[in-house]
Amino acid sequence: MISLIDRAYTFENRTAILSDGKKYSYKELIAASAKVASNLLGGESDLEEARICYLVPPSFEYTAIQWGIWRAGGIAVPLCVLHPLPSISYVLEDTEANIVIVHSDYEQFLKPLEKTLGITIVALKEVLEGLSSSLPDISKERRAMILYTSGTTSKPKGVVTTHRNIEAQITTLTNAWEWSKDDHILNILPLHHVHGIINVMSCALWSGACCEFQPKFDAEKVWKAISSGRLTLFMAVPTIYYKLIAFWEASSKAQQSVFSEAASGLRLMVSGSAALPVSVLEKWEEITSQRLLERYGMTEIGMGLSNSYRGERRPGHVGLPLPGVQMRLVGADNQGVASGQAGEIQIKGASVFKEYWQNEEATKKAFTEDGWFITGDIAQMNRGLYKILGRDSVDIIKSGGYKISALEIEDVLRKQTNIDDCAVVGLPNEEYGELVAACLISQKSDIDFEEVTRQLKTQLPGYKIPRKYILRADLPRNVLGKVTKNKLKEYF
Repeated sequence: MISLIDRAYTFENRTAILSDGKKYSYKELIAASAKVASNLLGGESDLEEARICYLVPPSFEYTAIQWGIWRAGGIAVPLCVLHPLPSISYVLEDTEANIVIVHSDYEQFLKPLEKTLGITIVALKEVLEGLSSSLPDISKERRAMILYTSGTTSKPKGVVTTHRNIEAQITTLTNAWEWSKDDHILNILPLHHVHGIINVMSCALWSGACCEFQPKFDAEKVWKAISSGRLTLFMAVPTIYYKLIAFWEASSKAQQSVFSEAASGLRLMVSGSAALPVSVLEKWEEITSQRLLERYGMTEIGMGLSNSYRGERRPGHVGLPLPGVQMRLVGADNQGVASGQAGEIQIKGASVFKEYWQNEEATKKAFTEDGWFITGDIAQMNRGLYKILGRDSVDIIKSGGYKISALEIEDVLRKQTNIDDCAVVGLPNEEYGELVAACLISQKSDIDFEEVTRQLKTQLPGYKIPRKYILRADLPRNVLGKVTKNKLKEYF
């Protein structure tokens, strides 16, 4: 039994989705997903975990496709509408999917793959038509979804979650963040990622709430949605908050007042998927009276830690483990670290993924012998709350015998005069192992790097001061706005 869909029957007459200006009830979503399931089955009794890929923009139809795949016994594999053809091809080959459900906007884009991969492209409208048939009973232990990691150090891996995993990921958040059927959230996040699929869409639909889609981010439209008064929650990545702040600053005083008052009325605003600069958090709080709730999660675990909904939300920290999530910090020997010391985050719990798709070796390497998932992220306990120091592979710089947090240096840099944004990386160096280097983003074209260093020396120890700087117009980012630091290193 798929609890997410089963619960929808108790909310039949409520609005589930607001998409393209149209309201859709839970009853309509149940009916549409049943048609999708029946069409996919094509007279068979069960898809038996066949991988079904779909390239559909965020919408009512997207949700109906995902639910229909699950109800037919298949594994849902959402494709990113922003990815180039080689990235799409990689996922199709890796999952060995035979069918791709495609929105009409992307049919020609995918056409070349029909011959090269031997896949069948199915038009979206075809699977939404016709009559429903009897559907199989689905165990919670069944594989439900494959999401692909960003692949910053190697080819992306398919993260497999079961229906039980997904249920655990949803319920821990709906309880911790006190979701209710009266909530209304705007979804502006890509739907090939846990943030948009689980934290926003699925939490809303589990709760009997309304999920409103805006397929493409537009700062003006987001502020209009906030100003409408219909939203109770909002979740985004740091770069979106940065862009919303920029739009607010460019608006008239009267419009700023309208935006600020409306935003202050939401019950919760969340930031995730990348480290939130303290400067952005403080500015957002200044203009909206909202202190963003930061949390920590991964494709493999859903959300693991969160600042408190009702208690302290400390800037630069991600709170404590969510209910049902076990966490420990360990050193290189897999032993616990002393209080206040940095260590690698390891996670256990029902929300942790099942496996990497057809990659037994990677799955084995991802877990300790006693079953803890190895995140690769470094954190420390700081006065009762956890602080993420960075990802061991890209955000922890090993220089001259020190382990240095790139995120800490970035926070200090952003507070300097004329620096709008930045990213810090470690560059290979024969003498130090790695050299601290900073890419600065500024509207000024003549930043004095020596002056930046002088300012930093009053706030950071010498070994954390960047030895190299470059100035650029922007930073390389993935579709979620996270800086791709391996790409950034090439710029030096």
